[in-house]
Amino acid sequence: MNAGDEGGSAGDASDHHHDPAARLRDQAGRQRDMAAVTRDEAGRQRDDDADRRDRLADRRGPEPVGHLSTAGEVWDVGDSTMSAAEAAAVDRQRAQQDRAAGAGDRVKAADDRISALADRTASARDRHHASLDSLTGVYTREAGLLELERDLARARRTGHHLVVAFVDVDHLKEANDAYGHAAGDQMLVAVANTLTAALRPYDLILRYGGDEFLCAVQGIDAIAAGPRFARVNQLLGRTPGNASVTVGLAQLQPQDTSHQLIARADADLYQQRQLR
Repeated sequence: MNAGDEGGSAGDASDHHHDPAARLRDQAGRQRDMAAVTRDEAGRQRDDDADRRDRLADRRGPEPVGHLSTAGEVWDVGDSTMSAAEAAAVDRQRAQQDRAAGAGDRVKAADDRISALADRTASARDRHHASLDSLTGVYTREAGLLELERDLARARRTGHHLVVAFVDVDHLKEANDAYGHAAGDQMLVAVANTLTAALRPYDLILRYGGDEFLCAVQGIDAIAAGPRFARVNQLLGRTPGNASVTVGLAQLQPQDTSHQLIARADADLYQQRQLR
C-alpha cells in the first residue's frame, strides 16, 4: 500500500467516524450480533434442559415412584428419584397448601365470631324489647325496677342527687267507662310520650301499674325536679284527649331503699291529690 492509499484509508475512517448514519449502522450491527449470541445460548440451554429431563426419565424407569394427585397432594415421593428443583417445587406446593388451609381456618374463625356477635346482638335486642311495655314503649315494671336499682347504686357511688317521681294519670277510669278502653289507651300513650319528651334521654321512665308511671331523674334535687314535671301537664294540655297527671316526688336519702323511696313518692302523690 502506498502513501496515497494510506491517506485515503485514513480519510475514509475519519469520514466514517464523523458520519452519524454510519455510527447508527454499526450500533445496529453490534446489536444483531449480540441477539444472535443470546439466541444461541438460549438454544443450548433448552438442549441442556432436554438432556437433563431425558436422564431423569432414564433413572426413574417406566414406573415413577411418586406422582401428584389431582388435589395436589404428594404420594410416595422417593427422594432418590427427585431432582433438587423438583423437591423444592413440591415443598413450595405444600407450603402453599398449608397457607391456603390456614387462611381458610382464619376465615371460618372470623365467620364464627361474626355469627356469635350477631347472636348476642339479636339476643340483647330481644331482651330489650321484652323489657318494654307493649302499649307505651317505656320500661315494664319488672325491668324498670331493676334499672332503678342501678340508678340508686350509681347515685350512692357518685354522691349525686336522685329524685323519684310517682306519676298518676288523672281520670283514666272515667275515660275508659265513657269512651272505651281505646280512649284510655290513647291517654296512656300520650302521657308516656310526653314524659319522654319532657325528661332527658337517660332519665328512667317505667309503667308501674295500670294508670301509674314511675320516673327517676338523676343529678337534680326535688326542688329542681318540680318544674320539669309541671311542664308535663303543660305539654299534655296541647295534645288531644284532655289527659293530665298528678305527680309525687321523693329525693333519695343516704339510707333509702328503693321501696322506701317509692313509698315516699307515693305519699307525696296522695298529698298533691288532696290539694287539688
